[in-house]
Amino acid sequence: MSAIRPLAAAAAVVALALSAAPASAGEPGPERGELLLTLSGADHTWIRGVRLTCPDAGGRHPHAAEACARLAEAHGRPNALRREDRPCGAEREPVTATADGRWGTADLHWKGTYSGPCALDAATGPVFRF
Repeated sequence: MSAIRPLAAAAAVVALALSAAPASAGEPGPERGELLLTLSGADHTWIRGVRLTCPDAGGRHPHAAEACARLAEAHGRPNALRREDRPCGAEREPVTATADGRWGTADLHWKGTYSGPCALDAATGPVFRF
């Protein structure tokens, strides 16, 4: 009889742990995303891109963990990224940023044009720092 109680207690602990476990990697969630991020200069004189996978910080983004954290804060909305206050002066090197893919369960297609690299970095932080 006394051996049954420890087994029942262990089963209860396992059941509790399983119910509190996070969603599996295959399940979409509000903090998961896979995005293709691109940057281009005026008149598409240059273009570069990188894939970002969150929350795993996968892909080839050089600041993936920070970028994923910032996007999670903004619920995957690039327009809602926390802005960094810094003076940028009168930049005249327009740069266009795009984000295409999925965040959580929604498709994401976003485009923003900034007066220059400093304005882009102030507005988007590590997300487009590649």
